Amino acid sequence: MASSAEITSQEYISHHLTNAKMCMADGGVAFNYACADAGFWTLHIDTLGWSVFLGMVFLYIFRSVAKKAQAGVPGKLQCAIEMVVEFVNDSVKSSFHGNNPVIAPLALTIFVWVLLMNAMDWVPVDLIPTLAGLIGINYIKSVPTTDINMTLALALGVFWLIIYYSIKVKGVGGFIKELSVQPFGHWTLYPVNFVLEVVTLLARPLSLALRLFGNLYAGELIFILIATMGVWQIFGPHFLWAAFHLLVIPLQAFIFMTLTIVYLSLAHEDH
Repeated sequence: MASSAEITSQEYISHHLTNAKMCMADGGVAFNYACADAGFWTLHIDTLGWSVFLGMVFLYIFRSVAKKAQAGVPGKLQCAIEMVVEFVNDSVKSSFHGNNPVIAPLALTIFVWVLLMNAMDWVPVDLIPTLAGLIGINYIKSVPTTDINMTLALALGVFWLIIYYSIKVKGVGGFIKELSVQPFGHWTLYPVNFVLEVVTLLARPLSLALRLFGNLYAGELIFILIATMGVWQIFGPHFLWAAFHLLVIPLQAFIFMTLTIVYLSLAHEDH
């Protein structure tokens, strides 16, 4: 705990908000603060590790349930999975107005994967760093969506799908025309339209990334601040904040999924 005499609260917070980094420096592999001068090519190995692990958990659970699914009385896990699939399917039907069999599986993957990554916020903030310290890992962040690199990577994936389907459905000329002829109809204002529409287009992945990152980073920071309090003071605030996150964590996954569906629906509209 930060209340011990060994470290200050500022050092405690900084420690918990530092990613486990790996980079190439001076011809070899360096970690954490030795990566400060490595520039762009620095890997956050905790973000990569936890996101891949949680993705594999998602695939394993859903595949296992699909293989064991039965038409009779389903088990509790099968019921939960079916509820999630039906919920995502209804969201796609209500928000996506095109015809693309990829959208529903994509929406399911985004929702469950982001939900699992967000759910790591419920793990006590000292548990994983303490266990990692036992094997010599000094820095580790267990919530991938508190890393802007992760949320931006997810958003860029959605952005490239928007561009791909916009060009596939409308053609290159149709896509450029869509960016040029609105909102002002006169041809002399087409350059103005293009600038405005490109800014709007680029704002979509940026808003996706920053919204998810901001909410989860702030939530994790508050958990860490609560942990700096004395032992007898943390139970009440920690419980209340964790209970509040019962809404925040799935809500942020739902918002990311819904906006992805809406943006891809707009990409499929051929005016």
